[in-house]
Amino acid sequence: MCFSATVSFGGAAVLSTLGIASMACSRTPAQRVLSGIPIVFSIQQFTEGVLWMALQHPAWTKYEHIATYGFLVFAQMVWPVYVPFAMLLFERDPKLKKIIAGLLATGILLASYIGYCLYQYPVSAEVGYHHIKYNLDFALANAWYYGLLYFLPTILASVISSVKRLRWLGYLFFISYVVARLMFHYFEISVWCFFGSLISSMIIGMIWKFNKESKLAAQS
Repeated sequence: MCFSATVSFGGAAVLSTLGIASMACSRTPAQRVLSGIPIVFSIQQFTEGVLWMALQHPAWTKYEHIATYGFLVFAQMVWPVYVPFAMLLFERDPKLKKIIAGLLATGILLASYIGYCLYQYPVSAEVGYHHIKYNLDFALANAWYYGLLYFLPTILASVISSVKRLRWLGYLFFISYVVARLMFHYFEISVWCFFGSLISSMIIGMIWKFNKESKLAAQS
């Protein structure tokens, strides 16, 4: 998370608490997977907190390499697969289910390729203007269309969902992604994950409303 190690560690604590509470309230496999989003974000933000410490305190320098790669694995590989998978579990419309399945396949291919690039090419991180900039030294990361490839599975899958609450989640992810890309171009990886973390805190409310509606439907 951008800003500081304190914000990252604090955010990780809040998100893990919300994620665990949401998981406890979940009644279906789809809800449990959705509840995992803030938990994964909490691990990711904890990793970036460690990176903040490594970049600013010599005693933590030994953790810089693993923290950099750890954060990038979550940011660049996990979300293009996790998000469409979560949306697919909720989807009931046959046509949309096929489209989201296609987006999931796209996400798996993208994550696999990025994993290969992270293994083959050096990456680094540096602090600037109260944010962390991640330097990815492979061609795809610097191509103009990379943002589109990342957008398709990670954001579009929720935007097109037939479930209204998931669509709103997608809209917020989309808006935050555009803001991060346009206003924080050099720091968009870190900044968008910050926005995503904030948005994911809404999931516990979504799970509660899903269960309330199911209870009312059962009573009617």
